[in-house]
Amino acid sequence: MRGIRFQIVSRPGKDILYGVDALVRDGIADPKRLTIGGYSYGGYITNWLITQTTRFNAALSGAAAPEHVADWGLTDIPLASVYSFGGFPWQVPSLYQQEAAIFQVDKVRTPTHIVVPADDITVPPTENYIFERALIALNIPTKLIVLPDESHSIGNNPWHEKIKIREELKWLHKNSNISVSPSNSTMNSAISNKATQIYTFIFVMFALSSFFKK
Repeated sequence: MRGIRFQIVSRPGKDILYGVDALVRDGIADPKRLTIGGYSYGGYITNWLITQTTRFNAALSGAAAPEHVADWGLTDIPLASVYSFGGFPWQVPSLYQQEAAIFQVDKVRTPTHIVVPADDITVPPTENYIFERALIALNIPTKLIVLPDESHSIGNNPWHEKIKIREELKWLHKNSNISVSPSNSTMNSAISNKATQIYTFIFVMFALSSFFKK
């Protein structure tokens, strides 16, 4: 992760957009039917990217922070922020702000669905509430779902994963040009493949790619 140190969302975010451009240019992706989603770190990047572009018809964000000072102060892994930004918030305040979606949230135009594990101590629910409140203030279509008695991994109640997938599919159907059906077979397949972690994996791989290129 050294390749994205100090630019934990902006640098991998650019790589992702370059990748999207390539997929569109090669005729693989339809520019009129693009959506974006991520959970945990993937959610951080999702929050950031919808402040950088309006090309996505819908966004799915989960367990993600739109800023990094409260994130450092409330998370159970505060040293991750200290390492990523090269210091504490009072030592490098500009870096904490530059990489925070909340300070560019007025550029968001993408309908955004947010999922929050209520007992998450890795990315506290308050971070998600901040982002939801900002989107509502800007009249951006948004929906927030709080999953009770769940930690960051959403592993306590299997129904909560099913609800997460079901509601995300509904959001894509409502706010994008993608035809999806929240059927039981679709949700069961997604859950069995641990879809709640796939978004994070995809975005981490994009992030790591910027490191291995060097």
